[in-house]
Amino acid sequence: MATESISDRREHVRSIGVTALAALAGIGSALLSAMITSGMAAGEAAGDQRAQLIVLGAILVQFLLIRVTGIYDEDELGPKHYLFVAFMTFSLWYVTWGILLTTSA
Repeated sequence: MATESISDRREHVRSIGVTALAALAGIGSALLSAMITSGMAAGEAAGDQRAQLIVLGAILVQFLLIRVTGIYDEDELGPKHYLFVAFMTFSLWYVTWGILLTTSA
């Protein structure tokens, strides 16, 4: 739009980047969880705590990446951003890993 300012566009691109990072981290951690629990039955694999540690690690690594790359400054990164990244990563991990467990992929 002609009325959008540069800062609005920058904020939009920044939001897309954070969302894409969270989505890819969730899917990647689900694939890694599936690889680690590949020899187990679906019910047994669902209770494996190593898979939960993988998604927790993915969430923590994202916070580090967001700060190191400078996507958000120290004062811009608030509780809402932390909750968004954690929720998006966990939900995509949960759905993707659930699909992998039920299809026995």
